[in-house]
Amino acid sequence: MQKVAIIIGHAGRGSNMLALADRIAPDSELEIACVVTPKADSTGALAATERGLPLRVVPYKDADDYGERLGKAVEDADWVCLAGYMKLLPEAVLKLHPGRVLNIHPALLPKFGGKGMYGHFVHEAVVAAGEIETGCTVHFVTEEYDEGQIILQSRCPVTPNDTAETVASKVLALEHETYYLALKQVSHGKI
Repeated sequence: MQKVAIIIGHAGRGSNMLALADRIAPDSELEIACVVTPKADSTGALAATERGLPLRVVPYKDADDYGERLGKAVEDADWVCLAGYMKLLPEAVLKLHPGRVLNIHPALLPKFGGKGMYGHFVHEAVVAAGEIETGCTVHFVTEEYDEGQIILQSRCPVTPNDTAETVASKVLALEHETYYLALKQVSHGKI
């Protein structure tokens, strides 16, 4: 059984975390080791608690040892999945899990990636650029935003009538399916 730690941010709803947990629950080869959050009362943390997922709180404060504390929180996991975590992942975590940290991005990387490109900012940029398709990308995490090797992408059309909100809805549905599929591929050594 391979263990998965999910690191969430302080502001998200936790929908990707919950979607991963729902798909992992019946899986005989994967299990959730923990959900790590900076705030125990965030929407995502409360959703994890309601679902009965093991929660570990690692506040952002005391930045000097944040990476070490975050690494300690996920050290028993085989895989680490970021879900709404908007910071660069500390080097301590990347060294602890080389090639075993995944993230999902709400666009078809390398387009619309990098610092500051998350959530509605991505979808607004996609619509403003007149793109005819978008989607999501699961990639390995490196020391740079959205620069890691792409594992899997899923696509959907962007129509002239789409807004950032309608694009966000389409992409989120893709994210909920694609993240688990990518995790399965890497956990089976297919990537």
